[in-house]
Amino acid sequence: MRLLECVPNISEGRDQEKIASVAEEVRKHRGVKLLDCSSDKDHHRSVFTFIGEPEAVKEAAFSLTMKALDLIDMREHRGGHPAWEQWMLFPLFPFRGWR
Repeated sequence: MRLLECVPNISEGRDQEKIASVAEEVRKHRGVKLLDCSSDKDHHRSVFTFIGEPEAVKEAAFSLTMKALDLIDMREHRGGHPAWEQWMLFPLFPFRGWR
């Protein structure tokens, strides 16, 4: 079985309801496990770490992106790190079963 890890970084680190809503978007996908969610109020960022089968990770990542677009108003964003979009980083790492 191939596993893919995804570690998106979104531009919300203060509103716990928004962060929980984005995390729920990941949790609702079969074949994906949310491993961690860390938030930084000063930088106004949250980092999610999840792993799963590639197709499920792709679907969860898309859901997370759409939820972030829906919830985060960048006109109101102020933090210690410059931000231009609702999400900043979207790294994917092959975890198991890749050659």
